[in-house]
Amino acid sequence: TMLLIMMMTFVFASFAYAQEKPAAETAGGGLQNFAELVFGSGLVKWFKNGGWAMWAILFLAIYGLAYIIWKFIALLNGKVNLNNFLNKIIPLIKEKKFEEAKEIAKNTRGPVAAIIYAGLEKVDKGLTAVDEAIENASIIEMSYLEKGFIELSSSITLAPMLGFLGTVAGMITAFDAIAAARAVDATIVATGIRIALITTEAGLIVAIPVQFFNNVFMTMVDGIVLDMQRASDKFTEVLTEELGLAR
Repeated sequence: TMLLIMMMTFVFASFAYAQEKPAAETAGGGLQNFAELVFGSGLVKWFKNGGWAMWAILFLAIYGLAYIIWKFIALLNGKVNLNNFLNKIIPLIKEKKFEEAKEIAKNTRGPVAAIIYAGLEKVDKGLTAVDEAIENASIIEMSYLEKGFIELSSSITLAPMLGFLGTVAGMITAFDAIAAARAVDATIVATGIRIALITTEAGLIVAIPVQFFNNVFMTMVDGIVLDMQRASDKFTEVLTEELGLAR
């Protein structure tokens, strides 16, 4: 989190310096030259031409990217090979080696192992207690799997809205220029129209990739939930049919 905050601050500082007038050029360009080197002079100019709305869109871009990285890592860590996990733990359960099975589940990452571990903790209290433990653990794990989606949805929704807000501001600027000049001339309204188009473009550039990754993450979560269901069904099936555990 601290690294992401530092990166965000640095990027903001780079663009801020790049947007300033050439007053600091006597110092050799400084951060402006660095920003142009990293992002390209065309991108820096494009950002400057977009006006104030670009700052909010830039923040949402970094905000969304941070949650994309975090969510991707979290889901990768939560995914296990279901067949391999069950092949290790089911034989131990059939042999009533519950402590060894619990140790394997405890040392395996992810929601699947967590709900099996919760069930094993209650196996001596009957099938009803096992089912309740698995259900409670599933609720907790689901809340963890759903983390980050609100933040991603915020970026998806707000970036185009800010782009459209910048578009309105740009059109207002264009009409103000027309009113001040008391004539219609393309060169007079060009600045306002440019702002309008750039901010809309920027908002969509941010929202579309974030939407794509949001859909990918939802698919990954669905896969993990399916694995949780399959694992719990197999676990309770072994307890009832193989061991004759009563409710």
